[in-house]
Amino acid sequence: MPKVPLKTIVAHCDKILRTKEIGDYDGAANGLQVENSGAVTKIAAAVDASLATIKLAIAAKADLLIVHHGLFWTTRQSWTGKNYEILQLLVENNLAIYSSHLPLDAHPKLGNNAQLCAALGLKNLKPFFLTHGQTIGFKSQTKISRNELAAKLEHAVGAKPKVIPGGKNICEKIGVVTGGAGAELKQAAAEGVDTFITGEGPHWTYALSEELGLNIFYGGHYATETFGVKALAVELSKKFKLPWEFLDHPTGL
Repeated sequence: MPKVPLKTIVAHCDKILRTKEIGDYDGAANGLQVENSGAVTKIAAAVDASLATIKLAIAAKADLLIVHHGLFWTTRQSWTGKNYEILQLLVENNLAIYSSHLPLDAHPKLGNNAQLCAALGLKNLKPFFLTHGQTIGFKSQTKISRNELAAKLEHAVGAKPKVIPGGKNICEKIGVVTGGAGAELKQAAAEGVDTFITGEGPHWTYALSEELGLNIFYGGHYATETFGVKALAVELSKKFKLPWEFLDHPTGL
């Protein structure tokens, strides 16, 4: 069984994802969040680092878990209760965790947004949606009916999207930002799109989409963000000749 130094994989991820250059939310802690004994024999990928996915990674006999949403968003105080259970499982089972949030969203090939655009057949992508010092999404100019685009999105994410038909029936300028960008409809409209595809959004965005004349597609926060961790795991598997496995733990949100 091949063994690859953890630090070698981490260095490669940090380089290709530009981990130290991409801005993010204060608590995102991109990069290696938990070490193991120093070697990797199998990679697991999941959208979220949680007690459930850690148990799945252990069952899969992985020693590196790649995630989009890591363990740390605010200070994790008091390593007791479930926090202690997580720590104990990680240490006793030699499981490292590498997390990439906005760096993985923004990557022009492996990222959630690039991968979802490819799955939708969107071409000639342009940078879109400025946040934390860089653009993380993409936009594309085309002509497709709202119903056809909804069908393509359902096929891509494996679930029927929530569609808010605030704009015209023919979508011509489509913007894609996976995850929870639904509260940023004004920004999407200001950046010149008439159709905005994201994961989820608040109740009040229905009325706002009508006021802005903007079609909204909510494909699910989880469902739209399975793409990046899979693509990164494939990249690492090919480069380092390691097996990998996707751990599906859908939230339905």
